[in-house]
Amino acid sequence: MKDVKIVPAVLTDDPAAFECMLNQLESFAPSAQIDIMDGQFVPSLSIPPEVLGRYKPRFASEIHLMTLNPEEYLTYCKQHGAFRVIFHFEATTRPEYVISRIKELGFQAGLAVNPETPVSDFAYLVPQLDMVLFMSVIPGFYGAPFIPEVLLKVKEFKSRFPETEIGLDGGAKEGNIPEIVAAGVNDICVGSAIFRQTDPKSSYLYLDKLAKNAAKEAGI
Repeated sequence: MKDVKIVPAVLTDDPAAFECMLNQLESFAPSAQIDIMDGQFVPSLSIPPEVLGRYKPRFASEIHLMTLNPEEYLTYCKQHGAFRVIFHFEATTRPEYVISRIKELGFQAGLAVNPETPVSDFAYLVPQLDMVLFMSVIPGFYGAPFIPEVLLKVKEFKSRFPETEIGLDGGAKEGNIPEIVAAGVNDICVGSAIFRQTDPKSSYLYLDKLAKNAAKEAGI
């Protein structure tokens, strides 16, 4: 069985804040997700993608591209040293081409899907993927409200593709992490419940322990 873990999510439009968050993560996180937004696929903007190349963190870094034309960002992801790139199913008419480009550059390939997208729409791509990331909020904003119905989609996906790694992104916090784990999620991406707290390290360690204990209780 794949491990259940909390993955800190880095989302900011301020390069100085980005550097600060990465420095914080260096002290406690074995992995993290960095969100890149273009102001088109989602209304918000993140740091410019060229900022990625300035930092090569010691933790395992995956890039979540909330952008149109995700293949245009892969060079920046390579400069950063990411191990995985996740792009949105809804952001391109050529998902198979994007997956092939991601793999050609040596990344693991992840597919993010918005709350309204049914499993049947992207199921044909799953054999080509290393993981699927379910958005449990409307993407593009820190602290957006959790959409619990997405967990029904996670359970459906888990029943159809039990060997594929499952991530969930958005609105995860102390009160719903056990439910998220029980649905079959491996990677729980958490932003505001870590970085908007007084002590991000303590918040991360607490939530990660909560997730692992929930997995034990669920027999996962």
